[in-house]
Amino acid sequence: MLNRLAALLVFCGAWFAAAPLAVAGQAALQYFPVGPIYEYRWKLLELAFAHAPEKGASEPTRLVPYADDITQNRGMQLLQTGGIDVIALGTNAEREARMLPIKIDILRGIVGFRVFVIRSADQARIARMDEQTLRKELTFGLNSQWADLPIMRANGFAVETSSSYENLFGMLVAKRFDAFPRGLNEAGRELGERRLAYPQLAVERTKALYFPYPVYFWVNKDNAALAQRIEHGLTAALADGSFRKLFETYHATEIALLAKEKRQVIRLNNPVLPPDTVVPDTHWWWR
Repeated sequence: MLNRLAALLVFCGAWFAAAPLAVAGQAALQYFPVGPIYEYRWKLLELAFAHAPEKGASEPTRLVPYADDITQNRGMQLLQTGGIDVIALGTNAEREARMLPIKIDILRGIVGFRVFVIRSADQARIARMDEQTLRKELTFGLNSQWADLPIMRANGFAVETSSSYENLFGMLVAKRFDAFPRGLNEAGRELGERRLAYPQLAVERTKALYFPYPVYFWVNKDNAALAQRIEHGLTAALADGSFRKLFETYHATEIALLAKEKRQVIRLNNPVLPPDTVVPDTHWWWR
């Protein structure tokens, strides 16, 4: 009996040592996804919380990245079970049925403007393509869990998939597909972070796809109070201009480059949008 009690005490001690310590008076919320290309999303959430401080809290809300490397599907599961507090992803009907969205497009449609990460050697070949040839000859690579996969397929594009985002870069180099469509705000940064690992890859210079693709913050369906706080904070940040200032600060390079480029933009339908979805307002970065 004593041995079993001692073992239990050891187990409990180890658990408390491993558990994160709460800071007195300070709320902490875990978020997903995590990584450099998502930094803007969480800075915007911090801005929203600054505009809508939690009543009775003695300290600002602290945002903590979810520590494990997980898929989007796993992130949504954890949100539903309380393991993650807030996520920031694009919308579709399935996600709106499972989670509670704050229906303010945090990226102003910019993720739906897709440029292509390609092999540098294919620049001239793709530049010569018209829309019909592009649809016929190019195979695109996408993560199997991303919400834009059914959009691409519904618009008639051939798609190769992987459940690993990182593997897609290697698959492109290995000629498993021809182009990796990435948001205007994502492609250059992603390649910059991987220029040593994949020096043969580049952003294609002449083509782009566009489809309406709002990105929202999402919380558990039972957490209406958090959703209301985020909505209030975003609305206030829109009203005083700080939302737009943050957006333009993080996307200044892409906005300036797009204004100079002469891309052929192929517009796509997005059949997975819920019927009441507000079309993204792109005038901050593209008219």
